[in-house]
Amino acid sequence: MNAIANAWNHPKTSAVGLLIATVTTTAVLSQQGVSLGHAGSGTIVTLVGAVATALLGLLARDPGSAATPLPTSISSTKLGAWALIALLLPLPFISGCSGATVAQDIVNWTPALQSAVATVDSTAALLAPADAPIFTAATIGFDAASNLLVTQAKAYLANPTAGTLAQIQTQVVTFQQQVNAAILQAARIVNTASQKHALAAVQAVGTIVSAILALVQSISSKAAVAQMAAQSTIKLAAVEPYLDRSQATQMVAEHYGEPLAVARIELVQAERLQLSAGF
Repeated sequence: MNAIANAWNHPKTSAVGLLIATVTTTAVLSQQGVSLGHAGSGTIVTLVGAVATALLGLLARDPGSAATPLPTSISSTKLGAWALIALLLPLPFISGCSGATVAQDIVNWTPALQSAVATVDSTAALLAPADAPIFTAATIGFDAASNLLVTQAKAYLANPTAGTLAQIQTQVVTFQQQVNAAILQAARIVNTASQKHALAAVQAVGTIVSAILALVQSISSKAAVAQMAAQSTIKLAAVEPYLDRSQATQMVAEHYGEPLAVARIELVQAERLQLSAGF
């Protein structure tokens, strides 16, 4: 009876709790391969999880500000989130993107990617002497990997062929694996300050690579995605404990010029789709 009374007296808190439980449950079901049927190109489980995540974003606000009118920025965020819900319903994420649109978006990520890789190159100087060589060895392939990925995207933009798309699919997974391996290597650094610098630098690259992977996944066939996932030996679940969500959210929000709440939802949705695909 007390539970019912609490739910009645605090409906927003109860709704948040229910949505968190829904998101958690659907994430576990997706990882276990439970789909409960299909919804378009996606599954019922991912659809329910996506909508619950979007609604959770709408309800996220400071409990102490209940009597204060919503600022314009929050109103805009809620409006953007409602728009995102409408986009999320026809799964998969980023549905309707063409190959050319994805290739252009990859090219648009180039300045941020080059900047992030340059930061990785300079980070070794900030680490303890014993940690710098290990970090350098773990990230030495980032420059070549980023240049090749951008070159392939530009080639596809100029001449969209299945062969070039296949090259992009292979390269983005290769790059993702390099990043994941570097994250695990950085996490083993004992020096606290060195570890913090190393993880932050590698994750900046990883956030962009993950965004590009989501874009490529959205225009790839199920067979191609399955092949990409099979090449992904270091899974997202292995590096997830070391990721800084706030850093990733900030980067995506700045790139697309959108509110943090919307970027956060997009990241959760992209991550869920990658997990369900086997990355």
